[in-house]
Amino acid sequence: MLKDVANRFLLALRYKDYRTLWIANVCAGSAAWALIVARGWLVYIMTDSSGWAGLVTFMAMIPRFFATPIIGFLADRFDRKTVLQWTYILNVANNIALSILVTIPNSPMYTSAGPWILLLLAMLNGCFRAAQMTTTQSLIPNMVPKEHLLNAVSLNQATQQGSRFLGPLAMIILIWASTLTPWSGAYVENALAFWLCTAFYAVGLFQVARVQTKSTGVVNPNRSFMSNFLEGFKVVYSTPMLSAIILLAVAHCALVMSYESMLPNLSEEKLGAETVYDTALLMSGVGVGALITAILLAGVKGNQQRGKIFLVLAFASGITPIILGLSSAGSVSLLSAVFMGASGAGFMTITHTIMQMYTPDEVRGRVSGVYQMHIGLSMAGANWINGEVSDYFTAPNVMIWTAVIFFIAVAASLTTRFLRQLYFPPPTPA
Repeated sequence: MLKDVANRFLLALRYKDYRTLWIANVCAGSAAWALIVARGWLVYIMTDSSGWAGLVTFMAMIPRFFATPIIGFLADRFDRKTVLQWTYILNVANNIALSILVTIPNSPMYTSAGPWILLLLAMLNGCFRAAQMTTTQSLIPNMVPKEHLLNAVSLNQATQQGSRFLGPLAMIILIWASTLTPWSGAYVENALAFWLCTAFYAVGLFQVARVQTKSTGVVNPNRSFMSNFLEGFKVVYSTPMLSAIILLAVAHCALVMSYESMLPNLSEEKLGAETVYDTALLMSGVGVGALITAILLAGVKGNQQRGKIFLVLAFASGITPIILGLSSAGSVSLLSAVFMGASGAGFMTITHTIMQMYTPDEVRGRVSGVYQMHIGLSMAGANWINGEVSDYFTAPNVMIWTAVIFFIAVAASLTTRFLRQLYFPPPTPA
């Protein structure tokens, strides 16, 4: 029984380098999501403003817009493993600096400059995180046979989405443990949260250093830098399927996945949050659903099955945030968060898989960079806007109306030829 499960869902983990990188991704993803929770709560209690939380989240995500095309080029020009290793080194250094500033009682972090320091360090973290994600996406297809690529991509997305659960859960456990000591308190909880993120990134760095796979893309030496750089844009915009799937993913990320800036306000409204603990609890609920769905999708085979599941998950992504926004009981809110994570993660897992399948290996880094650029801009901008608007209309109301708009957008996508082919692909010839 267990062997059958492993053969269906965990095929890619048979390959040593992929397995090593997978562990690194678990650590990096856990660090990133725990950091979003800790950083968002810290600036929220500093300023009592969802707008500030949205601005910090914006600064952490906007580098995916301007940095990923450059990183994509570097991932095709130089050894992808080396580029990836440097992203981890820089992120460890950035998080050590942030942790020290939060830990020292009289540091500038606890003055009027604190929110601005968080903005700067969030932007640096966003640059290194964007580089890490782009390089990882371009490296994975070189680690497993093509017939196992769907499984590898799905498992990678399982780590990215499931770490929404693992990172905050580790934070919850660490904070709970601290309450059993004489040094418990909000200040200690904040410091521990940031040091936990640093530790996660450090373990990820150790794992990446063990990867043996060497790979680069193809950068034409007879063409100019700008011509090679723009090749990813050319491939994306000249391939209708890639253009269509990116457009739908942008709508999804902007309208139903950009809730990070609203988490402090949501946890306060739904759970009566008083510390970072409750915000982490809500994020963990999202992560539980994300992890389950992403793992289940690793066992999906065939375009027919995948297309129909993709459409169902798209509609579900428009329904689940509405339920969370309308919920009045804490238990219902947590359950709604689980289903919201399940639908959103499933949608993005299939999106990433489609992108990989339609992208030639020689430009994979640059195409991944273009994809991340669009996703980053949509999530960064939407988080900032959602945070600002939530100060006036509350986070639950904002979540409800953006989800309604996405539901309508999915219904409209059924009129688009390329997306309709994706949802209902023709039968594969025998």
